[in-house]
Amino acid sequence: MSIGPHITQRLAAHVTAAQSRALSAEARDGAQRCLLDLLAATAAGLSVTAVVAARRAAPLLFRDGSASVWFTGERLSASGAAFCNAAAASALDLDDGNRAARGHPGASVIPAALAVVEETNADADALLAAIATGYDVAVAVGAERGFYARSGMWCGFGAIAAAAFLRRTPEDQVAQAMAIYGMTAPNLQGVADGTPYPPSLGNDVKEGIPWATATALAALPLAEAGMTGPLDMLDHAPHHRAESIAARLAGPPAINQTYFKFYCCCRHLHAPIDALLAVMAEYALAPDAIDAVEVHIYRGAFNLSNRVNPANLVDLQYSIPYCLGLVALHGPDTLLPLEESALDRADAIAFAGKVSLHLDPEIDRRFPAESLARVVVVAGERRYESRLTHPHGEAFDPPTRQALEQKFSRASGRSLDRATQQRVIEALARLKIGQVAPLYSVLARAAFPTDNRDRTGSAPRRSGDGNAQART
Repeated sequence: MSIGPHITQRLAAHVTAAQSRALSAEARDGAQRCLLDLLAATAAGLSVTAVVAARRAAPLLFRDGSASVWFTGERLSASGAAFCNAAAASALDLDDGNRAARGHPGASVIPAALAVVEETNADADALLAAIATGYDVAVAVGAERGFYARSGMWCGFGAIAAAAFLRRTPEDQVAQAMAIYGMTAPNLQGVADGTPYPPSLGNDVKEGIPWATATALAALPLAEAGMTGPLDMLDHAPHHRAESIAARLAGPPAINQTYFKFYCCCRHLHAPIDALLAVMAEYALAPDAIDAVEVHIYRGAFNLSNRVNPANLVDLQYSIPYCLGLVALHGPDTLLPLEESALDRADAIAFAGKVSLHLDPEIDRRFPAESLARVVVVAGERRYESRLTHPHGEAFDPPTRQALEQKFSRASGRSLDRATQQRVIEALARLKIGQVAPLYSVLARAAFPTDNRDRTGSAPRRSGDGNAQART
């Protein structure tokens, strides 16, 4: 147990302290980059069946309000809008992540911040500082837990921090909100007696980020109204490393430790994809010349479904063999954005059957700090081996602003017209010079059809019994 104030109280004190100090230039830039990236993931996910379902159900679950459901022209309460926006942001596994936390802070923190910012009339500096503060808190809790947990169990701590920053919620109430959230967040079955709960079947709940975000934004007004929670809930080892949480809060901005994704699939898949593409390009290997692909990787990748013929888009996001088949045969554009047409491809299924996974002890030792892979391609009598590969977009080698804008353009191209895409880019450029109103305006516009039809004409997502593990 920690000495002195409970960790929930120290997290709340971090939020209060952040309100009185200027955001560093490094963290400010990180918040802007994460915001741009999150809007790319959200736009890509707008037509996914689960996201459409979230928008259909939200008016029944949440009250009316002034917060925008992005790109639809619809408005709901802060909790309702954040629920819908987080659903779109996390649907295709294109949202950012953090290696230490082994999960995804942005899909919760940023929708929460933007859902609250309009009601508080916050300026650009406050919005960016709230986002950065939310990442600090979410990552500190997520990274220092003593058990594996999906993002929905911890991302809401950051959502509360961001919203409380903007609402200027008193410190004691922020602590109570975090305690309430911790007791009511999606459980999602973690680890008991050292045994992980079996991977959940391929489904739209995934890591529970949307409901976790709504729960967080419900916990805050509950605490402001006088409800209390167990303030000591993060103090107890081995469940949480209390002093390590506090130490992370005193460290460098968590938002600058973010990785960005350029494929709509689990982070475990990115290094194998990059390695395979590099080998094929270096040795001019045609897909039909490849007899086998060996993926040498860490233990966590074996917890994925890895089905040769994924049952649905969620299942596809967790299949190393099938995604390697897709990119080998059809190029990386099949995974940015990801659409129903990527399923049931006979050639990809055949290629996936040639893929095998192999545990590499050295690569496994370096996980989760690094997410490495090495690929060996067998063609005839020859073996072609990749370099030890990091996935593109890691925090130590961050993508350029131009690369993130190109990702936004590609990811949102089937959901938003060019004029809206350009307005988003311009609004984010104006945010850099302190103007926040253009961003509110473009997010509130009805730029995507809300009659629940997929603008691309693709069929509704098939149900299936795919097997999917948590995203990292």
